[in-house]
Amino acid sequence: METPLYRVSSASNTLSALCYNSHMKSGLDGTLKVSLPLPPSINSQYATVNGRRILSSEARRFKAEVSRVMSEMSFSGRLATGTCDALRSGYLSLFIDFYFATPMKRDLDGGLKITQDALCEALDINDNRVVDIHLVKRIDPRNPRIEVQLETIPESEWHFDEEYIYMGTPPVKAPGSPQS
Repeated sequence: METPLYRVSSASNTLSALCYNSHMKSGLDGTLKVSLPLPPSINSQYATVNGRRILSSEARRFKAEVSRVMSEMSFSGRLATGTCDALRSGYLSLFIDFYFATPMKRDLDGGLKITQDALCEALDINDNRVVDIHLVKRIDPRNPRIEVQLETIPESEWHFDEEYIYMGTPPVKAPGSPQS
């Protein structure tokens, strides 16, 4: 029987994401949970200045806010050094629950990249370590936000498909040369 991705919490009757690794619990090294403001929509993330695409002021404010929240969590002890070290050293799974004010105004995936970038930059993590992503769209008109969970995936539980080694481009044979 497969474990459901979400379970109903009997205490609050709300849905809560299950970890990628069922043995991991919130607060243990390698798992970070944080509530953040909604990122700007994809159409508001970039501006063109002198023919160049740059992050908009709204996008820069969002990234600065994520950085501030991570610094505050670290300073207060809610983000342990061991957690950061674990997140920096393994493959990562990213869960984001988007709580929008309305159901159809925004795309679910429009805030993924800026959120992933902002979080990874604030934690000094290379975002290419994220190999597993889960996005959920929810509605909360009174409190639009994102609930983010970033966790390590033990190497014993994550494997890429068969590895390929790039050997270069095969040599081009001249016309009329013997075939091997």
